[in-house]
Amino acid sequence: MSEQPEQPVPPVAREIGVPAMALIVLVGVSGSGKSTFARRHFGPTQVISSDFCRGLVADDENDQSATPDAFEMLHHIVGTRLRRGLLTVVDATSVQYQARQQLVALAKAHNVLVDAIVLDVPAELAVERNATRPDRDFGPHVITRQHKDLRRSLGKISRDGFRRVHVLRGAEIDNVTITLEPAWTDLRHRTGPFDIIGDVHGCSSELETLLSTLGYQDGRHPQGRTAVFVGDLVDRGPDTPGVLRRVMGMVEAGTALCVCGNHEQKLVRALNGRKVRVAHGLAESLAQLGEADPEFVTAATAFMDGLISHYQLDEGRLVVAHAGLKEPYHGRASGRVRAFALYGDTTGETDEYGLPIRYPWAEEYRGRAMVVYGHTPTVEPEWVNNTICLDTGVVFGGRLTALRYPERELVSVPAEQVWYEPARPLAGPPQRDPAALDIGDVRGNRFVETRFGGTIRIREENAAAALEIMSRFAVDPRWLVYLPPTMAPPETSRLDGYLEHPAEAFEEFAAAGVTRVVCEEKHMGSRAVAVLARTPEAAEKRFGVADGGAGMVYTRTGRPFFGALMGELVDGLRAAAEPLWAELGTDWLVLDGELLPWSAKAESLIRGQYASVGAAAGAALPEVVAALEAAAGRGLDVGSTLDRARRRQDNAARFRDAYARYCWPVSGLDGVRFAPFQILAAEGRATAVHQPHDWHLDLLARLDSPLIGPTRRVYVSLDSAESRDAAVAWWEAMTAAGGEGMVVKPVERPEGRVQPGVKVRGQEYLRIIYGPDYTESLDVLRRRFLGRKRSMALREHALGLEALSRLADGEPLWRVHEAVFGVLAMESEPVDPRL
Repeated sequence: MSEQPEQPVPPVAREIGVPAMALIVLVGVSGSGKSTFARRHFGPTQVISSDFCRGLVADDENDQSATPDAFEMLHHIVGTRLRRGLLTVVDATSVQYQARQQLVALAKAHNVLVDAIVLDVPAELAVERNATRPDRDFGPHVITRQHKDLRRSLGKISRDGFRRVHVLRGAEIDNVTITLEPAWTDLRHRTGPFDIIGDVHGCSSELETLLSTLGYQDGRHPQGRTAVFVGDLVDRGPDTPGVLRRVMGMVEAGTALCVCGNHEQKLVRALNGRKVRVAHGLAESLAQLGEADPEFVTAATAFMDGLISHYQLDEGRLVVAHAGLKEPYHGRASGRVRAFALYGDTTGETDEYGLPIRYPWAEEYRGRAMVVYGHTPTVEPEWVNNTICLDTGVVFGGRLTALRYPERELVSVPAEQVWYEPARPLAGPPQRDPAALDIGDVRGNRFVETRFGGTIRIREENAAAALEIMSRFAVDPRWLVYLPPTMAPPETSRLDGYLEHPAEAFEEFAAAGVTRVVCEEKHMGSRAVAVLARTPEAAEKRFGVADGGAGMVYTRTGRPFFGALMGELVDGLRAAAEPLWAELGTDWLVLDGELLPWSAKAESLIRGQYASVGAAAGAALPEVVAALEAAAGRGLDVGSTLDRARRRQDNAARFRDAYARYCWPVSGLDGVRFAPFQILAAEGRATAVHQPHDWHLDLLARLDSPLIGPTRRVYVSLDSAESRDAAVAWWEAMTAAGGEGMVVKPVERPEGRVQPGVKVRGQEYLRIIYGPDYTESLDVLRRRFLGRKRSMALREHALGLEALSRLADGEPLWRVHEAVFGVLAMESEPVDPRL
């Protein structure tokens, strides 16, 4: 019987887990296969090699004289990637301690974990590999020296600051699998809804009451909501073991999450026999746990010891940390991040009670994520720059508070008694003069939370442009409570001779589920906001203006319409609004409308930009036509040129007629008209939010004054072709008679991202916008890009409604101005002004 040949034993595959956001340092001598290993396991943009950086700075990857510059470049690129939260792999030898330390320090500076992967190959193999590469002309002595450095490092590399050191030898190098491990803090895939609960501090009975109020039954919510505890479950209160049992059970059942608080950390140290100062309620917890079952104490200690610093939730839109967390620390891992999450940022000083003074990080927060935290007890939770503290001092006799997310609804229950006397009185919300404006509220990159469009970003450069206008040209900011949004045109029409047509507007709203729209006459004037008080006393009471004035009328960028005539205009509008005071039960109003004629505000624009063009065309084109006609009479073939000149002459005449309709003589206020089309707000009500458009138009139609201009309108049922056709005919007749066009609006405010209004301008009016001969270039103009304009219109509309809601709710001026300023800032975005 012949012997069977011995079968080779397949190499055992090894799996290595590395953090998904980290710095990975490959360690090995030249020729150990680091570059091949990096290409096999990581993306090309994730790997930064020293050879590549030498090529960048010297055009030669093997120019060793460029090594200092190359590593300076490498560290810069690595630092930039780590700042942006990207997995980064360094492909350099890194066999020397100093080289590794520089990379470890770089990772720590950006609060990310750092792993080392060591490729430990024999020096002879590395020398053999380098010998086959003509670009590696250094001798074997270099490899020998590097190998000695690596041998000296292997025994102590685990103490260099790496989270883990993975050493690969022989067949392991070719049979390893790299897996990316998400950070423990990364729960972005969990989208809620959540109930975030503030500091409990051993108040077990109040916790049970709050959970019941929130709808939980024995730790579970029938609608699948998840409770999230912000830490400080223990100390001071009467039943720390009871709180721990409840929270541990919910976490184990998957119905709750919990982050670590500073009191948990200190209690764990005490339970593990470490020396701690027994103060701030620790004695109560130790005594209560001393009477508990030892197995439970062991489990509770392990539970608290395993709590992490913070969680990122809901695709990164929500961050929960005990003491809060500034944006650069979100999702990061370091001692610095954990310390901030547990204790906040302190100034190093103490107050008169001996407690640390905490740096008000939330006042400078401009991050996109909502940050919910506790730690510092306050009388009432208050939103500060998209952050909120939920510690309302239940153990001190206050309340236990939860935030429903994403609803942003606060729910709280009162303490049953004062369980622990505070070292200092509970702090109320920061006090601030309601009328005071601070440049810090509007400067830099900011995110404004709105009820109508989510979180809206205001870029630093846009804020700077708005600040220039606000500080130099705007009306008294106490009157500046609203700015109207820009308005988008419809999708470009394909009808012959038309750039805009009502059909596209109707179709857009019908596709969004809107069934009824109103078509309002687009007035030939300037957009105007009128803020009116019934009396000067009402103006002082509501707006804080005590100069005897009772209102203001300003442009869509916040500039006053008139100087000396402002008082007369306001008085006339107040008198005209007399039917509204009693009807709405208010002493003040904010109206949206148009001030006519356009020339009342834009006369210099008409003279400088439009009239000059019309005059030049009127002087030159008749002579051109006459010359061409004479040439044709002599038998020259100028037919096509003559036809074009005649068309241009006709277009120029149409252009002059178009802007002339916007001009009529005014003397003082004689000839001036204000055409209101929406009541934006009144006492206690943001009517722009809650009332349909027909309510506004019907109520405004009651105003009877020579100063008030009517707003003609037509209602359209979008499911009726006859109704649509009638509205198109109305628009055609109005624009043929010289009207600008119309604005199409949903009668009821729709759900979702639907334009609040679409302007449809007439053929002749568009000559003012695009030039006398625009009809000759419709094919080019139809390629206009509307996306940015439409996005801006939605965002500005949301900010405007937010400003009005804050005004009606009686919030301070600086809160109203946050949204108003956002609209003005967005107006500086680069969008085609003709749209």
